[in-house]
Amino acid sequence: MKKNDIIKAILDRDPAARTALEVRLLYPGYKAVRNHRLAHWLYNKKLLFLARWVADISRFFTLIEIHPGAKIGKGLFIDHGCGLVIGETAEIGDNVTIYQGVTLGGTGKEHGKRHPTIGDNAVIGAGARVLGPFRVGKGAKIAAGAVVLDEVPDDATAVGVPARVVRVAGRKVALDHVHIPDPVAQELCKMRVHIERLEKRVRELEGGHENI
Repeated sequence: MKKNDIIKAILDRDPAARTALEVRLLYPGYKAVRNHRLAHWLYNKKLLFLARWVADISRFFTLIEIHPGAKIGKGLFIDHGCGLVIGETAEIGDNVTIYQGVTLGGTGKEHGKRHPTIGDNAVIGAGARVLGPFRVGKGAKIAAGAVVLDEVPDDATAVGVPARVVRVAGRKVALDHVHIPDPVAQELCKMRVHIERLEKRVRELEGGHENI
């Protein structure tokens, strides 16, 4: 059985994965990316309803939500993936690793490019929120639970709420005593993320009522 780039990425990066057949049948991350490629093809052909339909079915079975408009490179490894959300204008490079509960989202109702661009070989930890139309550099690492609101350089590590860069190319970044994170701003940032999730849930429930 020929291995495609998704299966190869999973076998290379997940020590629990044993065979290509197991990945094809049992890995929701594989199914989500495979389904997205069909949805994205339909989206590019302007068959928008069909594209959203494929994406919606995929979300139902995998619990991974990827908008058909998102651009995804080769070798994306979604580990576990439950609760993952990738927005319409998000762009993901090659050989990126994303864990469960991650949001690649926007910060409001602005038009045009409103979701992040993720560079090749980046790793985004579980529960991280990357919000806005900025770039996360090649080889960057986003810590679990971080809320990233600004650009992250190549080979950098970002942690915290809101996230700040603590390492670049393996070297510690000197602490900036002038721009130490404001604890009040951190709490407001957490509240904003929580409110956005609640608003999204309300919209989903209202849409369900309209279809009754």
